[in-house]
Amino acid sequence: MNKLAVKQIPHTFQLHGDVRHDEYYWLKDKSNPEVIAYLEKENSYYEEVMKPLKNLTTELYEAMVARIPASETQIPIQRGPYFYYSRLEKEKQYPIYARKRAANRLQLESAAEEITLDENVLANGDDYLSVTVQRYSEDHHHLAYLENRDGTDSYTLFVKDLQSGELLKDTIPNVYIYSSVEWSNCGQFIFYVKLNELQRPYQVWRHEMGTDYTSDELLYEETDVTFNLYINKSRSARFIFIVSQSTTTSEVQIIDADEPAAAPKLFEARREGIEYDVEHWENDLLLLTNENALNFTLLRCSLENFNERTAIISYDENRFIENIYPFKRHIYVTGRENGLEQVWRIEGDTLVQLKWDEAIYSVSLVSGQDYEASEVLVQYESFLTPKTIIRIDIESGEKEILQEAAVTGEYDRGQYVQRQVWATAADGVKVPVLLHYQKNALDNGPAPLILNAYGSYGYSSDPFFSAYRLPILDKGVIMAVAQVRGGSELGRTWYFDGKMQKKRNSFTDFIDAANYLIDQGITTTELIAARGGSAGGLLVGAVANMAGDRFKVIVPEVPFVDIVTTMLDDTIPLTTLEWDEWGNPQKDADYFYMKSYSPYDNVEAKPYPHMYITTGLNDPRVGYWEPAKWVARLRELKTDDNTLVLKTNMGAGHFGASGRFNQLRELAEGYSFILSKFGY
Repeated sequence: MNKLAVKQIPHTFQLHGDVRHDEYYWLKDKSNPEVIAYLEKENSYYEEVMKPLKNLTTELYEAMVARIPASETQIPIQRGPYFYYSRLEKEKQYPIYARKRAANRLQLESAAEEITLDENVLANGDDYLSVTVQRYSEDHHHLAYLENRDGTDSYTLFVKDLQSGELLKDTIPNVYIYSSVEWSNCGQFIFYVKLNELQRPYQVWRHEMGTDYTSDELLYEETDVTFNLYINKSRSARFIFIVSQSTTTSEVQIIDADEPAAAPKLFEARREGIEYDVEHWENDLLLLTNENALNFTLLRCSLENFNERTAIISYDENRFIENIYPFKRHIYVTGRENGLEQVWRIEGDTLVQLKWDEAIYSVSLVSGQDYEASEVLVQYESFLTPKTIIRIDIESGEKEILQEAAVTGEYDRGQYVQRQVWATAADGVKVPVLLHYQKNALDNGPAPLILNAYGSYGYSSDPFFSAYRLPILDKGVIMAVAQVRGGSELGRTWYFDGKMQKKRNSFTDFIDAANYLIDQGITTTELIAARGGSAGGLLVGAVANMAGDRFKVIVPEVPFVDIVTTMLDDTIPLTTLEWDEWGNPQKDADYFYMKSYSPYDNVEAKPYPHMYITTGLNDPRVGYWEPAKWVARLRELKTDDNTLVLKTNMGAGHFGASGRFNQLRELAEGYSFILSKFGY
């Protein structure tokens, strides 16, 4: 008898003439002691399975910890009279945020450090701490920041007096996790985004400093349940933008940060399928829009007349523009071309691309730079090159490397390889796959390989450097990333071809990428693992049903696997926001299409590979019950003796443990499970 078997309580869903049976639906109620007992039983089994792997886990963990530099200091970024930065000390879990008062970089070394926020002190021994948004007032006297201690998206806003070091009484609960706090320029008001009971960001409020938050004024409420709401400040600090956004449509309202009592002004009313973003430069607003331009184009209009618009550059369908970065003297934009991130500088009506030496890389502009800066800071990295900050003179365009992240221990980039290969999908489309490995990994034939992917929401999976990956590479393991449809690696079409009624392309692209790697002799079915988190967990979960026999191990982390049930329940946080991504199963066609690939609905009585599944009890993005139910059904139906574990973090949410040592421990555990199945 299966000692982990879970009781079944009949429960059915009937819709569109179809009946779905969900005998584990009761696991959704975490107030039920039996649910917690089940999760703890699975955790106990997880510990039992991992016990023989203790030495391997410890070896990997210690190798990762050994790669932590004695200290890591983020490049200081000038904002007004200060240079702001963060630093990490080797023995500490959390970052320390600080600043120095200096007129230029030459004065930094001799300037005194002022700590603005030490998360280690803030944690005060608690098991979980997350600090996200940090916003400094324009006079640099106050810091507004968000903190959370339970893993949900509901954060508390605190305001710190940077002169006295004391917290002010301006404490505001239930503020959204991201892009949700901005100051008026006078420093007397804070604008913030509030969550509703379903943890959807839906209201913008104005708080007057020194008053109780219960007297705050509601400025805007987003009533469409398919839209998110967030705020951000123009790089010039002149305006605050209220952005309502679904996955296909956006709308912006504008607050003059110099006139915080004025009502927001609508830039352009939402129209289905039209996405746009707004920035400020000189006496104009810059408009990035996909209207008649699938991969977005850049326009400008005056502050007095939003409707008279002129093109800044000509549209190029091969170039996907994602962000605008206006500086006082020049405009930079970022986006994608040829499958890679790019940075361009606007010169006249032309985009001039910044060039790089490697064939595979990631590049972006460092956030938080001063609008009036004389320099532009660019962040560059690849699988081989650690994160590098490059200074570009804003007038001459000359480059200077300011900082390359230190790699503790031996690291010779010449001993590693990065390359891009192209797998042919079933419909003939070429799918890019990025590989990273030790240069002798393939000397003795096929090698162990971990294939990662995400492929949803238009998010791209780009190459990045991680010293914590080196202990895995040094064991001869190949790390691979399949840039499947559903991301935006090859532009907006790549995204649209992997969502809604085309979602299965993401899964088949991944399978075809695995088949290519096997057919080319790079790996074998006995030496390949599939790994993905959240929507990437849905991807590898669907793959487990569709082509589980192609993989030795599958690792779905916080996986979104009960898609039909979740998308039918609009009381679950974020559900309504997802209808434009996956479909609305209230519609007949969407329902049956989603059901055709839903990992939970398609578990069969057949063999499955070894599986290592994680979740978080407080996860607002993917309810813990999805992987819990999935594991219960897999245990009931699968016909093999392969290992199946479910690890539930009982005190955290979607992003797992807080603190870098705890995170490295979790990473080492996952890798040791995979490697053990490869025979290590």
